[in-house]
Amino acid sequence: MKQELKIPQATTKRLPLYYRFLQNLANEGKRRISSQELSEAMKIDSATIRRDFSYFGALGKKGYGYDVLYLLEFFRQTLDQDEGANVALIGVGNLGNAFLKYNFQKNHNTRIVVAFDSKAPKEGYEVNGIPVYHPDRLEEMYEKFNVELAILTVSSRSAQEVTDRLANINAKGILNFTPVRLNVPDSVKVMNIDLSVELEALIYLIRNS
Repeated sequence: MKQELKIPQATTKRLPLYYRFLQNLANEGKRRISSQELSEAMKIDSATIRRDFSYFGALGKKGYGYDVLYLLEFFRQTLDQDEGANVALIGVGNLGNAFLKYNFQKNHNTRIVVAFDSKAPKEGYEVNGIPVYHPDRLEEMYEKFNVELAILTVSSRSAQEVTDRLANINAKGILNFTPVRLNVPDSVKVMNIDLSVELEALIYLIRNS
């Protein structure tokens, strides 16, 4: 995603959803849609959609709505869908193994190209065609495979130590699946995904709706 656009993280997280939904609309032959139609289909408030889109200027026309193909191309370029990214997975436990098997199958440009696990031998081994190395080789292989960002699924006690090493080799981003809130320099972007927190929030919604 282009870094010159200063938009809220909540909006950033919705952009791939818009892009995916617009792909489906285009495939169905839909050529025009209103924010209200998008709202009903995506279960996102129409005011939120309009606010998200407003960060990028005038994407629609009053009384007309949004041109689906134009929006699809706009978000494709905004999200750098043609460029993709090489990803490193750090921590090959149950969750890590699931990532290796999935490996972003619906996005051919973004993929896990290398993984690291404390139980791996120095020479490495393969899982689903992806090389897995011991963390001692993190710096070496991160550069060799031209990695742009890392998925962190290590134990809590190892999370900050691994993060410090990533920061030292100028990693651009970390998708953090540990419950630890990581300390990073401004140059490293972090998104935290705490599955237990998400589950507790869902339970609260179920019981209080």
